Amino acid sequence: MIEKQPITFNAIAIGLIWLFHVSGIIGILYGDSQWFVGATPLNLSLSFGLLLWTSRHEKKAYIIAFIAFAIGMIAEGLGVNYGLIFGHYNYGEALGWKIAGVPWLIGVNWSILTLCCGAIAANLADAFISRVFLGVGLMLLLDFVIEPIAPILDFWTFDGGIAPLQNYLGWFAIALPLHLLYQFMKVQIKGSFTHHLYLLQIIFFTLLLLQINTLQNAL
Repeated sequence: MIEKQPITFNAIAIGLIWLFHVSGIIGILYGDSQWFVGATPLNLSLSFGLLLWTSRHEKKAYIIAFIAFAIGMIAEGLGVNYGLIFGHYNYGEALGWKIAGVPWLIGVNWSILTLCCGAIAANLADAFISRVFLGVGLMLLLDFVIEPIAPILDFWTFDGGIAPLQNYLGWFAIALPLHLLYQFMKVQIKGSFTHHLYLLQIIFFTLLLLQINTLQNAL
């Protein structure tokens, strides 16, 4: 007789984020695009809540999440209000409630990306410096994929319509100390939830990018 394995909360959490992201892709491209884009805050909030829950046995992850949120919000505030770090840009309405022009979910996103990319880097690389730069590189890769479609989704828009080189240098400058701290503190997030969440974000925005003409017509 085949012994049934119990379904773990981590497995349920992974299933939920796959369901939400796949539904979001289909809904934005082929359904009620405005509604699904408007549900972005719900998707991000759910992902963050599940990430914190699946990381609950590693209390240092909570410290990193708080620091990443605070640093991300400050850096973004300097960018939106003074054109510092990332360049001149403004946030749209799709990401919800703002603090000094910056959606609070952007701070949440900095926390999500720092934890996910840090956890992946810790699993894939052995040397400290390799882990740090791999984590930073993973964050830059996702930003590179998102930037072309962010204005279409009403996430944010740079003056001139295109993200400047300063934006990517700014991401590097902010992500580097966060990943130095992550690896220095030897954060150990068990399970594969972080890997799935990062992969889903790459898939989500890459598919939207490949269907950018469809996306523009839908929105």
